[in-house]
Amino acid sequence: MKNKSLQNDSRRDFLKKGLMAAAGFYIVPRHVLGGPGYTAPSDKLSIAGIGAGGKGESDIMNFYGGGRADIAYLCDVDDRRAAKMRAQFPKAKYYKDYRELLDKEHKHIDACSVSTPDHMHAVIGMAAMQLGKHVYIQKPMAHDIYEVRMLTEAAPRYKVVSQMGNQGASGDGVRQLVDWYRAGVIGDVSEVYCFTNRPVWPQGIQWPTTKGTVPPELDWNLWLGTAPQKDYVDNLVPFNWRGWWDYGTGALGDMGCHIIAPAFQVLELGYPTEAECSVGSVYVGEFKQGYFPDSCPPSSHITLKFKGAPGKPDVKLHWMDGGIQPERPDELAPSEIFGDGDNGTLFIGTKGKMMCGTYGRDPNLLPTAKSKETVVPQTLKRVPGADITGHYTAWVDACIAGYGSEQEKELSSNFRVAGPLAETVLMGNLAIRSYDFRKPGTGTGRRGEWDYPGRHIKLLWDGPNMKITNFDEANQFVKRTYRQGWSLGV
Repeated sequence: MKNKSLQNDSRRDFLKKGLMAAAGFYIVPRHVLGGPGYTAPSDKLSIAGIGAGGKGESDIMNFYGGGRADIAYLCDVDDRRAAKMRAQFPKAKYYKDYRELLDKEHKHIDACSVSTPDHMHAVIGMAAMQLGKHVYIQKPMAHDIYEVRMLTEAAPRYKVVSQMGNQGASGDGVRQLVDWYRAGVIGDVSEVYCFTNRPVWPQGIQWPTTKGTVPPELDWNLWLGTAPQKDYVDNLVPFNWRGWWDYGTGALGDMGCHIIAPAFQVLELGYPTEAECSVGSVYVGEFKQGYFPDSCPPSSHITLKFKGAPGKPDVKLHWMDGGIQPERPDELAPSEIFGDGDNGTLFIGTKGKMMCGTYGRDPNLLPTAKSKETVVPQTLKRVPGADITGHYTAWVDACIAGYGSEQEKELSSNFRVAGPLAETVLMGNLAIRSYDFRKPGTGTGRRGEWDYPGRHIKLLWDGPNMKITNFDEANQFVKRTYRQGWSLGV
């Protein structure tokens, strides 16, 4: 018995020494193991790229370029769109259905990037968050206001790191605008103009009457997802879906989160209180006005009102798309570019004006000579590698650090910040759709005889309760009905 006991003790000693040796091996410094610049696997974020073509492609490459992301899985309903990223990341396992991906691989995924058409953002993002996966969701975060609110509330509930894909929010330009405003350089702002040349895809048109042939590489049913059942039509995939309400959110949804974001950060805006709009007309034939409720309008001018930040005046924000621009500021020289030419944001203050281009780039005081002459304290920390890649790298770093970390709290567009912004953008669309609510009458369509007046309605918005208080018909656009078999799961 004694000898057996000694043997057992010896075996325990051997195992103990072996484990200690193994432990000693694993705590060798990483640079010794992998050489300079080596990143340990435990310090890499395993990402599933859901939506691998177009914007999804650039998102994936920006994550990968930071050096701390492992593109472990790819998912796309269209093999054609995924081909380039599949070739770039041959070891990444590929799926067509995000539900199958999450079901089979969730134990090996840390985070999901969602770069699909707008109508699928919410269901994919919610499914990922419910599994405890960090999420990066392309703007405008979701298709309708209710979806945005549910995603915003879900991030802290599931303790996941979130970021919306409006990369300019992490740029130096927006932070320079904030610094100027906090220093009182232009006084108090009560009016802002935001404008874009979008749409650059068809809007204000009739749904095609000719059924197309579904490409063999595309799963049309999966592409439709939450949207109503319709036959496939040509020239919808992969880009022109943006102009149809069933799938996209129009010019405002495409560019609003980029161009309105500077105003949100500078003026500390929250939910709007009022919204009204006017939209451009479409003519079919010589004089006949078209009415196409399935399609976003060719142009619009939306006015949103906000309560001012403490001690600041209320704010009126104008959104103009379809190439419409506000009056050119007198302080801008005739040869100088307004915004970036096609897009921009103009702040009108009691002591002066300032402007920027898309993503908050090229911030300038007006006259522009003042920009270099005016030095103010830096009140906001800059994001390393900002402009484009910094937005992606900051999210990856925050995911690795974890929910509640300083990195997560400092993200420029986590859902605490992005949610109210995205809801504001979609509130503008709600005003557009309410404007076009009444169908045409029976007029001949000749000039002067058309009896479809349109309705320029001012909508009063109860932000906390997500409700229009003065025109109940508009509330149908706050939350859409999904196709049978699809659910947000909340």
